[in-house]
Amino acid sequence: MRPDRVTCHPVAQAHLIIMACMSLPCLRPIPRRHWLAACAGAALLPAAALAHPRADITLRFSHVVAEETPKGLAANRFKVLVEQRSGGRIGVQVYPNASLYGDHDEMQALQLGAVDMVAPSLSKFSRIGLPEFELFDLPFLFDNLEAVRRITLGPLGQKLLAGLQPQGLVGLGFFDNGFKQMSANRPLLEPKDYIGLRMRVQASQVIAAQMRALGARPVTLAFSETRRALASGVVDGTENPVSNFWTQAMHQVQSDLSLTDHGYLGYAVVTNQRFWQSLKPTDRELINQALQEALAFANQIADTQNDQALLALRHAGTTRIHTPSATQRARLRQAVQQVQQQLVARIGPSWISALQKVMQ
Repeated sequence: MRPDRVTCHPVAQAHLIIMACMSLPCLRPIPRRHWLAACAGAALLPAAALAHPRADITLRFSHVVAEETPKGLAANRFKVLVEQRSGGRIGVQVYPNASLYGDHDEMQALQLGAVDMVAPSLSKFSRIGLPEFELFDLPFLFDNLEAVRRITLGPLGQKLLAGLQPQGLVGLGFFDNGFKQMSANRPLLEPKDYIGLRMRVQASQVIAAQMRALGARPVTLAFSETRRALASGVVDGTENPVSNFWTQAMHQVQSDLSLTDHGYLGYAVVTNQRFWQSLKPTDRELINQALQEALAFANQIADTQNDQALLALRHAGTTRIHTPSATQRARLRQAVQQVQQQLVARIGPSWISALQKVMQ
């Protein structure tokens, strides 16, 4: 069994993650023996630390990825910070790996108040009438994460989050999972390599248009269903940051990973407006401060986690890893140029203009 498939009590995991964070920026994968030790140690934690019987408020945080990814690590760090600083008065229950709600229903669950906080990928906001969030899905838009953060940490990012309020939601911040790579059972280095492939995508018209521009057929599936779909041949390939590819064991069902760095994957943390307004101002401040620290932590480790996952993937030896040449990347970029104009037709030119000004 690989280290990333071992599970233990979330409180034990969260404490272990805090200890691991102390070694940044040289964060290393946590050995399996340490995970097992944490699981065993969970039995020694005080009952209040495990169940939080003193909690006056319990915040339910649902997400769809593994706990070892940047999102999972950030959620567990947030949990520890909130519970420590509130003295257990505010509890956080984290539901990872789509164990409570998946891609297709987490936003509706949040709007209905069935959960209190989610961290969806930015593509998902188009479903609730905010297609401008698909700006982040444009292929070959960002050269590095610093360029992304000029958007997410600036006025344009705040304008995007403010647009959530009419939907009964409060946007609390953005964070990264790095850049996406293409996988299939053959190298994907040239536009011709994509022709005829069924490629899993999340629900984004921009990403679907990208795949069609490359000659592939986009198939929208929930993230939690992707590995099974790859294994059964329902789809032929997909795109992911390496950390997601590794923690979901996609390397066991995909023979080739091409390091295209063609697109960015980021998230926004969103809470239910009614829940947020029901909190005392001091509790909102405590929760928000803990969250901002957790998001800064996630941004700090995004590249590190992807780099470590790539090392683990190379060591596993189950997947061939390819790097496109500069010429091949240029051909891929040329093939998907039309996608930006299609987005402009849907959201208007002002959003693209504002983004380009920030990027200059």
